[in-house]
Amino acid sequence: MIYSKIIYEYSKIEDADLKQFIINTPQLHKYFKLDWNILKSRQYCGILNFEGEDYYLLPKISNKNEKTNLDTFIYMLMCAYDIKLQNEDIASCENQTHTILEVFIQMFAKKLFQELQFGIFKEYITEQENLTTLRGKYLINENLKYNHIKNKIYCEYDEFSMNNELNQFFLFAIKSLLPFAKDKRILMQCEIALDEVEVKSFDINGLNIHFHRLNNRFKESFEFAILLLQKSIPLFSKDKKSFAFLFDMNELFEKFIGRMILSLDPKTKLQNKKNFGNLQLKPDIITSNMIIDTKYKILRSKEDLAVSDKYQMFVYGTNFELKNTMLLYPKHLEHFDYELHLGKGEKEIGLKIRSIDLECAVRDSEEVPLGHGSCGYGEFLDEMKNRIEGVLNGEN
Repeated sequence: MIYSKIIYEYSKIEDADLKQFIINTPQLHKYFKLDWNILKSRQYCGILNFEGEDYYLLPKISNKNEKTNLDTFIYMLMCAYDIKLQNEDIASCENQTHTILEVFIQMFAKKLFQELQFGIFKEYITEQENLTTLRGKYLINENLKYNHIKNKIYCEYDEFSMNNELNQFFLFAIKSLLPFAKDKRILMQCEIALDEVEVKSFDINGLNIHFHRLNNRFKESFEFAILLLQKSIPLFSKDKKSFAFLFDMNELFEKFIGRMILSLDPKTKLQNKKNFGNLQLKPDIITSNMIIDTKYKILRSKEDLAVSDKYQMFVYGTNFELKNTMLLYPKHLEHFDYELHLGKGEKEIGLKIRSIDLECAVRDSEEVPLGHGSCGYGEFLDEMKNRIEGVLNGEN
């Protein structure tokens, strides 16, 4: 298997045309860093499509194996966002038959179409309209305002309709994702099923759709659509149809570690926001006996530890009254196992600095050296649980 278009995080962009495209595209500036005419990728991973070519932006988990790097990234996405990919979906990404984005779009479309086939969600919508016969409630003030002739009646009535906010959002999502998809068939089938729904635009960061027993089966499709829309970056112009689909590894690492620890300790709280007077704190992870903050940074030695990170953990520990805290990094060059003491006396907080190796490699056969074969998703989760449990228990 050969990956011809791979860019690793924090690496130099060598392709001159791609470099110029990124420099000329403001939407991409936050994902790359230009310094003295040297353009480097940041900590964002996923897909960048340029002039019909797909570039994988990957974390450098393994120094030996591109397949391991891609698989680890996909496995972390699956775990962090509870995405249930099949083996053939993962294989299609590995073989570059489809990109991660294409696989995710098809997964969303298939799930949504399946639910629409079971029945399109309808609810009663209050309508106001000028009618020739009375329907529902007669609106006297509106009738006097709008009707100067007597052959119309201004009415308010409830109609059992598919033209509700949830379906309007799904139609918005479908139309937004269509330009990204190579295979548009299932998306268009979903669009046809929602032909009576009004086309509207949505601010996906301000949506507040209520789910209940009648529409709860659509919740998974809704959350998946939000994820796709948040991470997809259209770069369309008259001449080009480029796009990006990128995840911040800071966020992905935090979500992945949080879900893993939650599976080990059900009392764990993730992103637990709490106010202390005018101070609002939101640690990444609070277990039954420890506050953990994940840091997706390259840590080469204890001297690289930021003073601000130490202050942050001291503030967490003193306010949440947990004397045990931890900063958890991905392994870079070596494992870290440091102990620090922050503050004095009754206010002293213990800080552990630990690292976790995210590489899971197994032998594909007796002829393949260890480290040159990637493990499956189940093996990956089992291995990561064992390693994280070891970190939490003071083993390394």
